[in-house]
Amino acid sequence: MVTRTLHSPVFPPARWLRGLALGLLAGLGLPACAQMPGRGAPLPPAVMEALNRAQVPASALSALVVSVEPDAHERLRHRASASVNPASVMKLVTTYAAIDMLGADFTWNTRFYTDGVAENGMLRGNLYVRGGGDPKLVLERIQEAFLALQAKGVHVILGDMVLDHSAFELPESDPGAFDGEALRPYNTSPDALLVNFKSVILTFQPDVANGVARVLSEPPLSGLAIDATVPLSRTSCGDWRNAVQARFDDANTIRFEGRYPQNCGELKWPVAYQNPASYAVRAMEGLWRASGGAITGQVRSGLTPPGAQLLHEAHSLPLSDIIVDVNQWSNNVMAQQVFLTLGQLAPPPGVIAAGSGAERLVPVRAARFERSREVVEAWWKRTFGARMAAPVLDNGSGLSRSERITPEALAGLLRHAAYHPQGVQFVQSLSIAGVNGTAARLARGEQSAARGNAWVKTGTLRDVTGIAGYVNAVNGARYAVVGFINHPNAPAARPALDALLEWTAAQPD
Repeated sequence: MVTRTLHSPVFPPARWLRGLALGLLAGLGLPACAQMPGRGAPLPPAVMEALNRAQVPASALSALVVSVEPDAHERLRHRASASVNPASVMKLVTTYAAIDMLGADFTWNTRFYTDGVAENGMLRGNLYVRGGGDPKLVLERIQEAFLALQAKGVHVILGDMVLDHSAFELPESDPGAFDGEALRPYNTSPDALLVNFKSVILTFQPDVANGVARVLSEPPLSGLAIDATVPLSRTSCGDWRNAVQARFDDANTIRFEGRYPQNCGELKWPVAYQNPASYAVRAMEGLWRASGGAITGQVRSGLTPPGAQLLHEAHSLPLSDIIVDVNQWSNNVMAQQVFLTLGQLAPPPGVIAAGSGAERLVPVRAARFERSREVVEAWWKRTFGARMAAPVLDNGSGLSRSERITPEALAGLLRHAAYHPQGVQFVQSLSIAGVNGTAARLARGEQSAARGNAWVKTGTLRDVTGIAGYVNAVNGARYAVVGFINHPNAPAARPALDALLEWTAAQPD
């Protein structure tokens, strides 16, 4: 296996000026794929063989392989103008729009206010925690913020801790509505104050001498009792989660009525908390007390009053780091947080002047999905012009049955991103085939040409599988590769997309 280096910027330096010119033209509204000639090659035999094995017709595949060079030489085109469900590959639209409009160094802020006075280690008044949409407000960063408050003299809150979620205006939702899997963390709903993905991590540690597995949990949730042990069994590990027979029907308890297979060793189980509406309240109180703080009032949801004094501001990780989790690991709720932020920060469509959109914007309104859809649609038209069909967006994560895009449009986005001033951060957020992220399972053959040479985003739903990204071929060219299968047997046809990557990476001339 030979790895062909991804240059910085995305194109080799000798091609940079020519590519930058193309990017600027596209930024002025010219279609990014305006110079695409021909229809390229028919479907490669290995792709057809994989489709046939899965009993999927060629008409269910939509694909485009095109050079990222300005001349846009196509190597393969197959139903490239078909509008298809892209599953999680839609995250590429959300993350690239964010890179372009907000910049790779953009950060979110979680602000801590008070209506009282801090003196002698005590805050005489309420502490208000106003969420700003941070997509990765995890335990460590909340603890850092609490320690920073204590360093400023806030150890005891003589009042309430009020959690302000108002930066996002979202209707109540059922986390199990999409696929009935309410306890799967990937179904977590977005939130302006998204505390630790509203999830509990259960750790099972076998204690063979005592015949039990000890159960640890984080974060500490106020008012939640979790069984400390579960009996061990000598059965094979297998479906161990089902074997422990966990009960999540009571918001105040997590119980285990089965047994844990001791052959499993230590394992972790991330589970979405069964009552997500109360998660932030329980977690923030538990974390505050665990950090050494005390509170005489209650932790509750509410609004920050006008005139409240800012005590501390916690900055998120930069956008460039956030989109790594979104694209490499296909984190749905983080993608939705980014998508909602675009609607929160950008003025209504038509107000932003035409151009790259890279100005640092400030919040002007509460976030709603419909506002984000308007903003991204306007951005698409400014960036790619009317000749390239805009995607049909829902929540920006691909966890949707209504989102649609064409391979042509996505290839145009990839080619535009290849010449963007911050395109390197976008490309580096993708999984490397055979190496990391969701693409680690790809390119596993000993003679794989794609392993280490393809930067891609994968996507899977029931009836959908897809892939899109960049491939460095043995001929020295770099290609944008897009492929989708929309069919009831789509998961079984995934090897056809793997074969498409391999075929592209092996192009000899």
